[in-house]
Amino acid sequence: MNVLEDKVAVITGGSRGLGLAIANAFASEGAKVVIGSRSEDSISTAVERFHQQGFDASGLKVDVGDFSEVQALADHTVDTFGRIDIWVNNAAVAGVYGPTVHVPMEDFLQTTQTNVLGVYYGSYVAMQHFIPQGYGKLINILGRGSRGPTPYQNAYASSKAWVRNFTLALAKEYRGSGIGVFAFNPGLMDTNLLRQIDVIAGYEERVKPFETIIRMWAKPPTAAAERAVWLASQATDGRTGLEVRATEKLGFVLGILREVILRLLRQPRPAIALSLRTVQPAINDALSQEKKS
Repeated sequence: MNVLEDKVAVITGGSRGLGLAIANAFASEGAKVVIGSRSEDSISTAVERFHQQGFDASGLKVDVGDFSEVQALADHTVDTFGRIDIWVNNAAVAGVYGPTVHVPMEDFLQTTQTNVLGVYYGSYVAMQHFIPQGYGKLINILGRGSRGPTPYQNAYASSKAWVRNFTLALAKEYRGSGIGVFAFNPGLMDTNLLRQIDVIAGYEERVKPFETIIRMWAKPPTAAAERAVWLASQATDGRTGLEVRATEKLGFVLGILREVILRLLRQPRPAIALSLRTVQPAINDALSQEKKS
């Protein structure tokens, strides 16, 4: 249908997972896409595949927690394709699973740097282009925790709550400008973000149920990507401030039924890879003392 014909779209974290799925969906609908990622190799691989499919695409190595690099991504896009019509702030890290104070401070800060400042920097740069144009679509990605506290994932979940509030406030501030600002929760997706988990040693058992959760409810990122196409299209003109979730209630029921059938058939659960992290020394000493007393 080419609903994004000749549009120019930037997708951060666009070399794999949901970001790559969104970039591919946009390109399939006629958009020129620019992907940002921390990995030059993954960018080269993704862009080459786009070119092989006949799509207009480019990419740039970017750490979204660095404003100068986000600005460089925008400059690269304009230099390559002349303008920016759509910007998707997708880049995010899951952080370390475990109690907040047990998590090394540098890991907590890295999560907030990427998930909070990355969205702020991307939104700021995108709006700098959209406001003079009088049009543009900004899509910020939500996730688990955006609507309430999530223990043991405090850095990630709190960052997504921030993204939700920031995005909806931004939409109200620029209502009537012709710019669409949207908060998009893609739901549970079967990607590396879900399957590769950094966890504080001693809390491994708490993440084991994720294997069942993935099998029951995780969907391929292509499903959410199609919803992102709708948000970026003319269908949402004049509807800024939308908060959209890709998951349907019926999907939860079907997931439970599917799990029952798979258990009866004794099908294996999808594997998750755990990377153990040590507790901060001071906390570890305190826990040892507590066990002795």
